[in-house]
Amino acid sequence: MGEPAIRAFFDEPTNTVSYLVADPATGAAAAIDPVLDFNPASGAIGTRSAQAMLDAAEAEGWAVRWVFETHAHADHLSAAAFVRSRTEALVAIGLGILDVQKTFRPLFGASDCESDGSDFDRLLADGEHLELGTIDVEVMATPGHTPACVSYRIGDAVFVGDTLFMPDYGTARCDFPGGCARQLFGSIRKLLALPDDTRLFLCHDYKAPGRDAFAWETTVAEQKRSNPHVHAGVSEDEFVKLREERDAKLPVPKLLFPAIQVNIRAGRLPPATGNGRQYLLIPVEGGEGLA
Repeated sequence: MGEPAIRAFFDEPTNTVSYLVADPATGAAAAIDPVLDFNPASGAIGTRSAQAMLDAAEAEGWAVRWVFETHAHADHLSAAAFVRSRTEALVAIGLGILDVQKTFRPLFGASDCESDGSDFDRLLADGEHLELGTIDVEVMATPGHTPACVSYRIGDAVFVGDTLFMPDYGTARCDFPGGCARQLFGSIRKLLALPDDTRLFLCHDYKAPGRDAFAWETTVAEQKRSNPHVHAGVSEDEFVKLREERDAKLPVPKLLFPAIQVNIRAGRLPPATGNGRQYLLIPVEGGEGLA
């Protein structure tokens, strides 16, 4: 089996890393976690980041056949629909997206978002295999951060989404609806059971204290040796206690509500209202008596 060519694209406003992954033999490529530019102050939407990926693919002679989402992100809006509109790509995500949609469709009144996941082209089960040209793509269900989280094993590389961060930073939060620290511990152990030299590509980096440069590639061996949350001596109960205590202190992601509304729709914006405009909603709490 051949090894993939990989190009990373870092979006500093959301600290998100997207990837182009291609089969050098055929030029078949996948875009992983592409970002839609969004200014929450003005509501302006842009496609500069996603277009940069498409331009890079064109320059390399690669044809984008897939968009692989690792989960329904809470920190950036997905450009999956834009990439699909410009290419022949199919948009894929884990089967757990059905649970995420079930939670958030009623919160946002998103009746246009189909409850069967059909906004996406493929819903992926654990252990499923896809083709990227001549390279095999193995789907690994890695829930815990969200129910829909999957990792993609492509050659000697695994794209792990938010499951793990760099070894000096730790692991993903689990306090979103459907998140579970015990599930995350099992998912991480599943990843760390892969060969030590397996490359792990992350979806985010926030520069741990003392580190001056952004980084998003590590290995199984480095995670087992250096990640303070999950190194060899950490038990499941210790991890759950650590994770739940940390999560209780974390702020709500600033793009949570806009991101979820777009991402459960596979990168589509909500439909236009009667005045012809599209809106992203913010549910309000504590407004009793103010209507």
